[in-house]
Amino acid sequence: MTEKEKMNALKLYDANYDSELEAERLECKTLCQEYNHLPIKDLDRRRELLKKILGKTGRQVYIEPDFWCDYGYKITVGENFYANHGLVILDGGGVTFGDNVFIAPSCGFHTAGHPIDHERRNRGLEYAYPIRVGSNVWIGAGVQVMPGVTIGDNVVIGGGSVVVKDIPSDSVAVGNPCKVIRKITDDDKKKSWDR
Repeated sequence: MTEKEKMNALKLYDANYDSELEAERLECKTLCQEYNHLPIKDLDRRRELLKKILGKTGRQVYIEPDFWCDYGYKITVGENFYANHGLVILDGGGVTFGDNVFIAPSCGFHTAGHPIDHERRNRGLEYAYPIRVGSNVWIGAGVQVMPGVTIGDNVVIGGGSVVVKDIPSDSVAVGNPCKVIRKITDDDKKKSWDR
């Protein structure tokens, strides 16, 4: 198997020293760099570049600069997607976002991880497990989502959380490690946030 085939098969693979994967990351990061340096008002070119970077997108997708990812083509974004400044997606394992996903500043989605033992880690080996984010999800500022996590539909993840396990639909979760603190209920629709 090639290193890319190993990555796609969720096996340990050589991410650091494989020329094919290195070339793909360099191409993607070059596009990200161009995206991050565009004038803010150049919305047409921004949309064009996002379509080129990402694997699949809805029509209404907006990511504030700076935005960085490893491969890009392994990211699927649904309709009405917004990410604030500082989004990082290490997408070797693939990252899927549903519709109506809002991401606050300085968030990361990290499909890549490394062996605990230093011998294999020092050889440049890593694994990449997919991340799935459902629809109608709000991710608070500074959230970090780790390899293999699934976040259900209608979820709020509180700022600063580190998500290491799956989060079920219709819940509010927060913390390090992130835990469900309660279900979202009809009473939440009655709360007024203006004071």
